Amino acid sequence: MKKFELYIRLAVILGAIIGITLLHYNTPLTKPMLHDVFQRLYYIPIILAAFWFGLKGGIGTALVVSILYAPHIIFQWGDRPMLETEKYLEILLYNLVGGVTGFLSDQEKHRREQLEKTAAGLEESYRTLQQQSALIISIEEQLRRAERLSVLGELAAVLAHEIRNPLGSICGTAEILKDDYQPGDKKFEFLEILLKESDRLNRVVEDFLRLSRPQPLSMKLCNISKELRSVVLLVQAEAQDKGLHVELKAEEVLELMGDRDKLHQAFLNVILNGIQSMAGGDTLTIEARWGGNLNQEHSEIQIVFRDTGAGIPENLRRNIFEPFFTTKTDGTGLGLAITKKIIDAHRGRIEVAANSPKGSIFTVFIPVGAS
Repeated sequence: MKKFELYIRLAVILGAIIGITLLHYNTPLTKPMLHDVFQRLYYIPIILAAFWFGLKGGIGTALVVSILYAPHIIFQWGDRPMLETEKYLEILLYNLVGGVTGFLSDQEKHRREQLEKTAAGLEESYRTLQQQSALIISIEEQLRRAERLSVLGELAAVLAHEIRNPLGSICGTAEILKDDYQPGDKKFEFLEILLKESDRLNRVVEDFLRLSRPQPLSMKLCNISKELRSVVLLVQAEAQDKGLHVELKAEEVLELMGDRDKLHQAFLNVILNGIQSMAGGDTLTIEARWGGNLNQEHSEIQIVFRDTGAGIPENLRRNIFEPFFTTKTDGTGLGLAITKKIIDAHRGRIEVAANSPKGSIFTVFIPVGAS
């Protein structure tokens, strides 16, 4: 109970007692009916005190009323023994009502507290069950992902043998045939297309192998700002051809222990994903900064990729890191899956959200102590 509320209740009870007592002492004895009403009014502060403060409040208020009412009986009604006896019995009833009502109030308060404890316990149990359910769902998803990757690993070995070797022969043959034609010749253009598509198919196979095979990390001191600048420089020409703007905002020194090549690949995949979703005039903004908490300053590095492209529907965001899931007509669905695998290997995480008014935001969190 707040202090203000406590003072208000005490003031109400005390005011009622004083007011009723003054009515008794200031009302002539020639009006006994009014005195009968006044003495019944004492039950109001007694019952209120019992409800608000329990047994102690009820008994205490009844005793205060008895002490204030007794002189009125002795000095003003002393010459009327029958009335005096009746009023002393009324005092007895004051204390009885205060005690019984206070006792019942205490019992009710105790039961209420027990019910509140039970409700709190049930709520805590419900929260625990929710957490355990979420953990089970997460473990099941990880198991399903591991199972899919296991199947991919088996397929990868077959693909590596059945596709890459013939693909190498096709590329070599096309290179030899291309020497027999000059640029502008249709056959030269067809061979260019053949080489380009063969190179694309080879990249798909490489991505597939990279996703399915466990690859140990080569942990070294890595400057994230430097790697991001290198990736941005790499994609700058493609972005300019599409009329896009790529901006990098990074603190000068953002270092951690990590696999430089794999992080480079992860950042490149996210940036290319953003560039492919944007049209002329759109902007891709990359921000890299220190992150941490009150207990551990600079505990992680945060890299935020904001694009103003087509965006990702909310119902599809949870699937974009799944292998072979893609919303692009010419996509393989492996780039973001590989990115997540790399970030997970660094004990980090990657999150996606909607940008406003359009586009997507990918945020990568990599702990400094990832090694």
